[in-house]
Amino acid sequence: MIRDITIGQYYPADSILHRLDPRVKLIGTILYIVSLFTFRNNFGYLLAALFLACIIQVSKVPVKFIVRGLRPIIMLLLFTVVFNLFLTPGKVVFHWGILKITMEGIRSCVLMGIRLIFLILGSSLMTFTTTPNHLTDGLESVMRPLNKIKVPVHEISMMMSIALRFIPILMEETDKIMKAQMARGADFETGGLMKRAKSLIPLLVPLFVSAFRRANDLAMAMEARCYRGGEGRTKMKPLKYASRDIMAYLVLVLYVAAIVVLNVFVK
Repeated sequence: MIRDITIGQYYPADSILHRLDPRVKLIGTILYIVSLFTFRNNFGYLLAALFLACIIQVSKVPVKFIVRGLRPIIMLLLFTVVFNLFLTPGKVVFHWGILKITMEGIRSCVLMGIRLIFLILGSSLMTFTTTPNHLTDGLESVMRPLNKIKVPVHEISMMMSIALRFIPILMEETDKIMKAQMARGADFETGGLMKRAKSLIPLLVPLFVSAFRRANDLAMAMEARCYRGGEGRTKMKPLKYASRDIMAYLVLVLYVAAIVVLNVFVK
């Protein structure tokens, strides 16, 4: 497995998913996410689960790394489930005070929870098997038709690439500042909510100053190297489709066709 030091992700270099063109993975991820909100029966969710399981198998990414991506959305997931459970009208199965649980609410909260989980797992697979440079190159290539309506596609992709590169730098800077402030007697772990919020000020102020300084240095460096946007620029490693990418597109077409059949002919 190859570890990308820029964002700390792991990329299985010997997996089929890793060798696919990033444009295929971007389009496939978008189609998969859209399909999750078009299912009209339970067979659609079963198909999505089987498709996701197959992709996880060929990606060779450890399941624990993929499941770890669910941690940030636990609160959102709980809020969504509770919201659909108690506020969906229908046949009442439980009533206590102003709280009502309906059969439609139970079904809605279960399906919404499954959608969110599948959405995060599917998106995580793309980030686990695609380096930041390939991801931004693929995004720029997919969005290239928007150049005709004057959308700055190259600049948007460049901003994404720079943002991804700055994440580990800012995390390292935050750790250094926090240790320096703790050596001066700062306390970030005790006290109530307001006290903890106030204790973050000595951390956030130097962090923002450092971030703006780094951004200014980067802008000056790009200007000194005569960077003038994407017009007329070429790539050292241009994206090229291979036979495995054509096969991946065929698999996506079959998946979409199966979804259409299920939605149209299966009630």
